[in-house]
Amino acid sequence: MAAVAFILHTKDNVATVLGADAQAGEALALRGVEQGRRAPSAPIPDGHKFALAAIAQGAPVIKYGVTVGRATAPIPAGAHVHIHNMESLRGRGDLA
Repeated sequence: MAAVAFILHTKDNVATVLGADAQAGEALALRGVEQGRRAPSAPIPDGHKFALAAIAQGAPVIKYGVTVGRATAPIPAGAHVHIHNMESLRGRGDLA
């Protein structure tokens, strides 16, 4: 099965790769609220996210239409979004 990229809500600034790992520059079919194709700029493991547009350091990472994290570094469009460049804001007891 070829990888596809899911965009789950119109507010999302990331897409999730499902079905297989994606290679840099591989045009993935979009599913969900957008149609067409998008290519990540870096390899993206199955189940991981990539940025649909540039995300500034400190800006929210939005998936499912809700903020799931915050960028800890600038994230270029197409880049892998994971624990190396974002921190989770879900299930944390240290945030009010």
